Amino acid sequence: MKLNSAQIEQTQRQLEADAIPAEHPAMGQLQRLFGEHTYFLDSTGLNIIEPVATEQSDSRMGVVVNLANWADGEATALKTHAPEATDRMIDFGADHHTH
Repeated sequence: MKLNSAQIEQTQRQLEADAIPAEHPAMGQLQRLFGEHTYFLDSTGLNIIEPVATEQSDSRMGVVVNLANWADGEATALKTHAPEATDRMIDFGADHHTH
């Protein structure tokens, strides 16, 4: 899922992760491997956010999906694996005012 700037900000705050900028040299390879997403790096490795259907049926929640783990203790190389949904959730509705 591609996130807008407010969603990226929420994710970075809640996940303690850094979004990979769209102009990053690795972005082309990531998109070929995993598709059009906003990618995040954190202490566990490479992650994306997938929308979760909620009772409100709008995608205000997202589940963190891990795509790759750090291959070494220095966090310099990633080892990809099949996408794994984690138990971490992002609340895109947090800190938002109702209209």
